Amino acid sequence: MMNPEKIPLWRNAKFINIFLQGILIIFLVLLLAILTNNLSNNFQQLGLTFGFNFILDPDLNSRFDIGDSPIPYQATDPYSRALLVGLLNSLRVMISGIILAFILGVIIGLGRLSNNWLIRKISTFYVEIIRNTPLLLQLFFWYSVVFLKLPKIDKPLIFFDSVFLSNQGLYLPWPMGNLQTFLAALFLIIIPIFGVIIWKKNDQNIIQQGINNKLYLILLIILIILVIFLIIWGLDWQIPQYERQLKTIQGGLTLSPEFATLLVGLTVYTAAFIAEVIRAGIQSVSQGQWEAAKSLGLSSGLIMRFVIFPQALRVIIPPLTSEFLNLAKNSSLGSAVAYRDIYAVASTISNQTGKSLEMLLIVMITYLTINLIISTGMNWLNRLVQIKEN
Repeated sequence: MMNPEKIPLWRNAKFINIFLQGILIIFLVLLLAILTNNLSNNFQQLGLTFGFNFILDPDLNSRFDIGDSPIPYQATDPYSRALLVGLLNSLRVMISGIILAFILGVIIGLGRLSNNWLIRKISTFYVEIIRNTPLLLQLFFWYSVVFLKLPKIDKPLIFFDSVFLSNQGLYLPWPMGNLQTFLAALFLIIIPIFGVIIWKKNDQNIIQQGINNKLYLILLIILIILVIFLIIWGLDWQIPQYERQLKTIQGGLTLSPEFATLLVGLTVYTAAFIAEVIRAGIQSVSQGQWEAAKSLGLSSGLIMRFVIFPQALRVIIPPLTSEFLNLAKNSSLGSAVAYRDIYAVASTISNQTGKSLEMLLIVMITYLTINLIISTGMNWLNRLVQIKEN
């Protein structure tokens, strides 16, 4: 019986892989040690110390104002409160921007595929103009050319006697925090759940019998009417009112020009990229799928709903995740228009205390955490829409 020839180590693929990975780990450890030592020496030369205790120290006041704050805040509050306000400001512009950019992106993306020549050209013009100009430039445009040029507070633009627009911000009706609003909001959460259940039942009925069940359609219409009724009359709205003596607008929701600029800029910019993602995803489905669905007698709406869109989602969601992540990271450009987000607040604290490294780490960890949450949610959605093979 012949003994198998022993492979020398320098030709053993398994050994070579382990050896190269070991070299890489040693290199990274040495690099980290050099950077840490360099940082430590710089701290000693500058007489600085590293630590985060100053953030929670109640005796250290932030000593700066934040004009746009969703929670009560004063310049005498500690740094932890200022950072919390910055974080909330970042989150509200990110969440609002993602929702609005997705809606606008879908509309523009479908417009790019429209058979109507004018709608298709307008959508194309929008995408090419917005996508090929820097976001920072667009933010300056929205801030200095649009929002700061609006009428003064004593002569605001008024829409339906409830929406005010001036160079000091946008004033919108907002639900009051009372029992009536709470109950209406509770029903507004429950009703869509029933709507999804009925919608799925209707889908199953269409797939099995090929026709819409009128009972399901009637139930969906009733739920939509209930939602409209609850939004208009169920919620106890607080309408903004102009006080002539004080020359200010009281009540409702106030959006500062800085917040409005950042939200509109991020929405318009990101929607142009999302539109291309939607268009490319729908066009990735082969023409044969359209023709096969038409041969079965399905309408255009049913073809899109049951054949094209489920297949396009597998192509749409991964790049859509990247666009959501880009919007979250681009929100840090709000400091260019004086919007007090987490980055701007951390920069101010860094200038006051000299804790540049600590503030930089806080900002990096904040954006990293937010983006990991977005990625996790979108990956879960991506797995949900994947076609499962038995």
